[in-house]
Amino acid sequence: MKYIRILAALTLVFVVSSAFSFQKKDKQKKEEVVYAFAVATSFKDTVVYITEIQVLDSARLDKDGFLEKRTIYPYQLKNYLEFTKHAPDYTCTLSFSTKKEKLVKELTKLKSKLKKEKTNVLTTLSLTDFKFTKPE
Repeated sequence: MKYIRILAALTLVFVVSSAFSFQKKDKQKKEEVVYAFAVATSFKDTVVYITEIQVLDSARLDKDGFLEKRTIYPYQLKNYLEFTKHAPDYTCTLSFSTKKEKLVKELTKLKSKLKKEKTNVLTTLSLTDFKFTKPE
């Protein structure tokens, strides 16, 4: 009787753990929408450029949750600022997530932090001004 209980407990643990592993595979197969925004700052200028939250076309996350080809997106903003706004020497960073609400919180927190510093001039780049393109 004791061995039957142990065998039943082990079978139950195996069934429960295998059910969770099947769920992870199904979630990974889904194509997730990736949202992103970028910030450009310079030590030589007081203007801080912030893009709106955008959907990245054909963007995928790797197995570790990082955006593939993520280094290309900040360079797109840097090139836009250099050639369109004639603003060289800007450092650009990208924030991304599959949850838009998380990015909205992060963006509002960043904007409030930058507004506290009186020397910064925040400039928001709308989707008509700047939009990320698919990296090739």
